[in-house]
Amino acid sequence: MAYKAIMLDRIEGRLEARTPDALAAAIGSLISEGVVVPGDKLPTVRSLAGHLEMSPNTVSDAWRILRSHGAIQTDRRRGTTVRGPRPGVAARHWEVPVAPGTIELDLSTGTPDTDLLPPLGPVLHRLHTGVAVTSYVDPPLLADLEVELRRRWPYVPDAVTVVDGALDALDRVVDEIVHLGDVVAVEDPTFPPLLDMLEAAGAKVIGVPLDDEGPDVEALRLAMEADPVALFTQPRAHNPTGAHTSSRRTVAIAEIVARTRCVVVEDDHSAGAAGVAAPSVGECVPERTLHIHSFSKSHGPDLRIAALGGPAAVIGNIVRRRQLGPSWTSRLIQQILLTMLTDPDIEALVEDAAETYRRRRQGLETLLAEHGVDVAPGVGLNLWIPVHDEQRAVVALAAHSVGVAPGRPFRVADTDAQHIRLSIGTLAEEDMPRVAAVVAEVAAAR
Repeated sequence: MAYKAIMLDRIEGRLEARTPDALAAAIGSLISEGVVVPGDKLPTVRSLAGHLEMSPNTVSDAWRILRSHGAIQTDRRRGTTVRGPRPGVAARHWEVPVAPGTIELDLSTGTPDTDLLPPLGPVLHRLHTGVAVTSYVDPPLLADLEVELRRRWPYVPDAVTVVDGALDALDRVVDEIVHLGDVVAVEDPTFPPLLDMLEAAGAKVIGVPLDDEGPDVEALRLAMEADPVALFTQPRAHNPTGAHTSSRRTVAIAEIVARTRCVVVEDDHSAGAAGVAAPSVGECVPERTLHIHSFSKSHGPDLRIAALGGPAAVIGNIVRRRQLGPSWTSRLIQQILLTMLTDPDIEALVEDAAETYRRRRQGLETLLAEHGVDVAPGVGLNLWIPVHDEQRAVVALAAHSVGVAPGRPFRVADTDAQHIRLSIGTLAEEDMPRVAAVVAEVAAAR
């Protein structure tokens, strides 16, 4: 019996009803059991509809369901084929930080200085006694916190919610808008956990290099030719480079994506700790923008809270999906954040911390320049330092009791350029001359 006839009979043998869901389930069971394997060609819509005595529209709807779950792919030359399984979670994220307690001066993690974070004790003492902590049915976002978040937002979003930190926001956005086989554009270099998430989702990742103003315009235009579903950016305090996207470049990005289906996902992970205003393409194309605002570096990592805003349909889907898991971010934590955001003394502390980080970064940049090491200008906690051999540089610095992150996990494309990422969040002023000297020595070593 010909292959086509065998495939038709196999599908018919699993079919329990003449509906799109039943047809998708029948083919899905054949895939999950290994009866049909990645690369196997499925019948055409017309031939399957004729064999099963179904409407072609019904078969097309089943194909759409299977594509949405990443089970099949269709192109004009090969027809519809079964996709391979999603890859396991990659390991870039775990290649970056130094093992805790192993290095005297650990500058690998990008964490804020605990001495610069606002104290939580007075905030907890002042919490309103009427804060509700027992309801399962109240809205997931406190109304007063939503008002404050919208006041701070760089544009007017359709909807806003809160989740458990910037990484949680990225994970939920990827799960909502990226499917197996989708093309996604990201800045290159970028945050390693994002690359892990996208690879786990089965996305094809295109890197867009950066210049002093943000994502390179011509490279971005070229990336758009691949029809990406999303562009992930860090508009300020870029990790690892510290780049800050200019207003002019923000407008250019908006003009480019406005002619595509691409959604821009802005990961504003440093927010208040960056010390500069947040640019956003949402000012030009709010209907195509998802913006993440994290409070971890400015108000405390253990708050585990970030705001996510964007189109109502996308935010609504994320909120509904979240109700099947954690349901909401603790309203008690939300009340703590609201109290901190509306306290002028705490806002002053946050601004002072941002200024301290600016001085530390500028001070280390100056010392490195005196040793002949040029670092691209930027803001935030991270410096992207060129070296001749990043792996040897990491080992050599560890021998000097200085922990830094290798550059490779941050990269999308293979490149001969070698870098290390050094974070100044916990770098004391008295340690800067020693750090600059050993970094310069290691950077020049061949």
